[in-house]
Formats: sequence, C-alpha cells, structure tokens
Amino acid sequence: MKVAHLVPTLHPDGPELGLVDLADSAAHAGLDLMVVALASTSDTTQVSALRRLGVPVAELDLAPWDPRAVGRVARALRERGAQVVHTHLPPADVVGAAAALRLRIPAVSTLHRIENEPADRLDRLRRSARILARQRLMARTIAISRVQREWYRGLGGPAGDIVVVPDGVVDPGPADRDAGQRERRLLEVGPDETLAVSTAPMRRDAGHELLLDAVESVPASAPLTVALAGDGPLRPWLESRVAATDALRDRVRFVHRHHDPVVLLGAADLVLHTSAVAALPTALLRALAAGVPVVATRVGGVPEIVTADCGVLVPRQPGPIADALVALAGSPERRQRLGAAARRRYLAEFDARGWANRLLGVYQGVLTP
Repeated sequence: MKVAHLVPTLHPDGPELGLVDLADSAAHAGLDLMVVALASTSDTTQVSALRRLGVPVAELDLAPWDPRAVGRVARALRERGAQVVHTHLPPADVVGAAAALRLRIPAVSTLHRIENEPADRLDRLRRSARILARQRLMARTIAISRVQREWYRGLGGPAGDIVVVPDGVVDPGPADRDAGQRERRLLEVGPDETLAVSTAPMRRDAGHELLLDAVESVPASAPLTVALAGDGPLRPWLESRVAATDALRDRVRFVHRHHDPVVLLGAADLVLHTSAVAALPTALLRALAAGVPVVATRVGGVPEIVTADCGVLVPRQPGPIADALVALAGSPERRQRLGAAARRRYLAEFDARGWANRLLGVYQGVLTP
C-alpha cells in the first residue's frame, strides 16, 4: 500500500513524529512509504535517515501558507501513486486534506499535541475552524493516547472517526555494555553512582526548570548524576543556571544533541521526564525499549506508558521528584526489576512493527467503502 506522509518540515528540532521508526518497520506491514515536507531544512539528519531506509523524500521548499502548496503536494502524490495521504501538524493537515480532495484519495491525520487553552478569541476561532475542517475533510483522525482522544472530543472534535493508535519505536536490541561503560566514563559517572538521563527537547513545556529544582534539592550524599540530552531554545539558559549553582554544577552534565541516544540509554540507570503536558512522549517509549526504568510526572498520556511495575509517576513538584530519584538511586535491585518490566511492556505495546500494523488497519479501513 502506497502511503504518503505529509509534514511541515523534517528539521530535527520539530516535534518527534516517529517517521524514521515507522519507515524501518513499514515493509513488514506491507506499507510503501514516501514523505513530503512542505519546507526544506538545513539539518538533513532525518532526511538522510529516511533515504537510507529506502523512503523517497520530497522537500518542496515552500513558505508557510504558500498558495502553491496544494498544487505542488498533489503533483508529488500523483507522481508517487499515493493511495492514502497521512498528515501531521496543522499546516500539513490543511494542505494535505485539500490535495487529497483534488486527487480523490482519503486523508488521515494524526494529532500530536494536547494544547493548553487558547490565549484569545482569535485562537479559539482558529481551533474551531481546524476541527470543522477535520470533520469534513479527513477520513480518519488518529489520537496517539486515550487521554488525547478525550481532550479532543471535549473540544467538539469528531467522536466517530477518531481512533487511538499509540506510536511505536524501533527495538534497539541488546544494550552494548562496553559502549555504555565508555559513556559513563565520559560523563564522569562512577561505578557506584546512578545515572539519570533526560532526552526531552529543551523547550518550555518539557519542564526542565522543574527538573533542575528537583535535582538541586537532592541531598549531596545521594549517588546521583543527571545527564541532559537534546537541544532547544532553553539550552543556553539551562547551562547558565547549572554553571551558577554549586549543587547543580557538580551533578548535572549536558550531552551534545547529536549524541547517539541508544548509547546514552545503554549507559543510563534511570530516565527522568518532567514534562508539563504530553500526549505520548516518544522519549519514554525509547526508555522502555532500552529496559530503563522511568521517573516521570503524571501528566497527559504518560500513565498510559509508565505503569507502576516499570517506573514511578509523581506530581509536578520538586519534592516528590527528588524523593523518587533518591529512592531509586539507593536500590539497584528495584531498578533492575522495573527495567525488566519496562522492556516487557515495550515489546507488548510499543514496538514499531506493531505500530505499523495498526496503521495499516486504519488505512485499509478508509480505503474500503
């Protein structure tokens, strides 16, 4: 089945859409993917990864809301022989729905966010217009978690044509313990220390300020080091705060954004996630896949990933986060039990092959009269 995924951009700083993970598993589900990006990107990390997997990528170099977008997208879909167009994020939703209508093929859209209340009347009107357009033009809307589905229905979104299909990630395979040990030495983490890793993008809603508040309150005697991976607009501020605070400077390490996440997770004892809102954070799916237990804030779809047998969920307060970190840092046996359960949960629920098969079922449903 030929499916075209339409996105605003493939720049790595955008929301993680999981297209590389899906491409790796698509053939097993009988899917033939192509990816169309409305804008081009200077960072070709994702573009290159998709092409290495044999997925054709077209970057159309369009400005936001370019009036030529529908025609150019329709042409790209026609040339590839797309049977379904699958859109991600509002600019692509609008253009993709119009292009699909022109070609008389079904359009499917995935919701990727749970958004806060609109700031003003204009925001509310825009959101209402997007919901109405989705009702009329999309054959199916996909929510990535149950809580996101209920949030969207609460806005007046379509009840009958929205399905829950959780994302998946590629199985990283057995951890390379030698690489993990080298990584720990590079981060100056001792053999008796606990390494907690955060791979969330450094944006406002990811909760890094709260993370640092919690880490700062951890007793100096606790054998804990925290590594912050990824990048984003908050990184300079976070680096400044850590550099200016003795308790943080001794405990927090920053990891380069292009660092291999598989190696980093292979070195980790814990994954720490303090987001303010999250539909289904991919960072936690990757933690489960690597068999690493999680300490996370109880928000959005996080409880649909992290259960009591594979991690600890806490309120968005520094004290409970710090208490959970200290408790797990002092209990290697508990971490081992949680990690083993995390791996089992990943294999049962969040493997990329299962995700691809579930999407195939959605596509078959919209193609069958």
